[in-house]
Amino acid sequence: MSDADANTTEPIGPSSDTFAFQRFRLVVVVGPDSGVERTAEGPELSIGTSPRSDLVLSDPTVSRHHCAIEAGPRGFHLRDLGSTNGTRLGHHFVDSIYLGGEAVISLGTSAVRFEILDETVRERLTGGEDFAGMLGKSAPMRRIFTLLPRLAATDTTILIDGETGTGKTLIAEGIHRASPRARAPFVAVDCASIPPTLIESELFGHEQGAFTGAVATRIGAFESARGGTLFLDEIGELPLDMQPKLLRALESRQIKRVGSTQPMNLDVRIIAATNRDLREAVNAGSFRSDLFFRLDVVRLHVPPLRERREDIPLMVDHFFRQFSRDPDAAAPPALVMALERLPWPGNVREIRAAVERAVLLGDPHESQPPPESGLPDYPIDLDIPYRIAKQQVVDHWEKSYLVELLRAARGSITRAARHARTDRNYLRERLARLGLSSRGQPDD
Repeated sequence: MSDADANTTEPIGPSSDTFAFQRFRLVVVVGPDSGVERTAEGPELSIGTSPRSDLVLSDPTVSRHHCAIEAGPRGFHLRDLGSTNGTRLGHHFVDSIYLGGEAVISLGTSAVRFEILDETVRERLTGGEDFAGMLGKSAPMRRIFTLLPRLAATDTTILIDGETGTGKTLIAEGIHRASPRARAPFVAVDCASIPPTLIESELFGHEQGAFTGAVATRIGAFESARGGTLFLDEIGELPLDMQPKLLRALESRQIKRVGSTQPMNLDVRIIAATNRDLREAVNAGSFRSDLFFRLDVVRLHVPPLRERREDIPLMVDHFFRQFSRDPDAAAPPALVMALERLPWPGNVREIRAAVERAVLLGDPHESQPPPESGLPDYPIDLDIPYRIAKQQVVDHWEKSYLVELLRAARGSITRAARHARTDRNYLRERLARLGLSSRGQPDD
């Protein structure tokens, strides 16, 4: 089998009604688990000592969540998950690499052989090109749309991961609206935007006089979502000392307001989202493994826009009709072609802003950030590690977003925070971190 044959999560047939991936196998060839093997049942196969790993090793030099291999459009992607002793191919430590064929992967004092099997797994896609406001005709998105109605019919806890701007909140809202809980509240909490000292009160509420400034009893997010769905966005940013309290609430479905001794029973469904792989946070000690296991009952990964570029014309057309306020309008071909060529590190959120800019200015070439933002196109440096490069691109996009946000708010932090639906103090912190003033200009 050639390497080209192994790039196998492409849809089979022109109608894209099938999601397919090439099956692969891992065989332990060195270490205490020598001879153990595992064949991939889905696109991803994880390795580690955690019982939740697909290939569980007993080697103490292997991390709980050591690495993962995923069959994708570009081949078989091997990622180290922030392991203690690293992942090696030969004498080289790797953070992220595409495997072109059979390889021996070293983890601690163990080694596994990666083998591509002559077998293609096909899954029938029954979902259409939209679900509860989300759009996508690519096989990965239609696979998600196929799963969502089944997940919505249950009360299963769901963890949604994906880069910033990929539409995780829309998915959570869509699951709620399609569920039997649709008539009850959908309550979203952004764990990254709440000061650590207020997160417990935000989630559980507080009694009058519980702390300085608690002048009245306050109902928290858990109570507000009673009978409905509680969406915990950016759950990976939850302070470590708060995580045991959230774990107890998830396991018992009971909470206590801050300052109260009376527990309250609650009927609420939990959906969480994160823009990073929580397995890495568990390895780093910044996220509790027991809370991760409690949240990771069903995991949905939303791929970035660069991995489903066939969705771009669909989105451009949708946003063009939305902002032009003409349901019959079609995006100009020049605009679609211009946007198809861009990398979109900010994903759907960024492309939405670009189409809005093009409609307002009436020029498809104005869909890109204006040059006066002082932010040139970000160069790609293949000599730096993947995770560092990714963070640099995210910072670059965030800086562009905040410049545009503050320009639209005419320098008002309050208006900017309200427009972005985030906390004013958090916005100030992000501006300071990125070296921007309230006018969206670099600080001297």
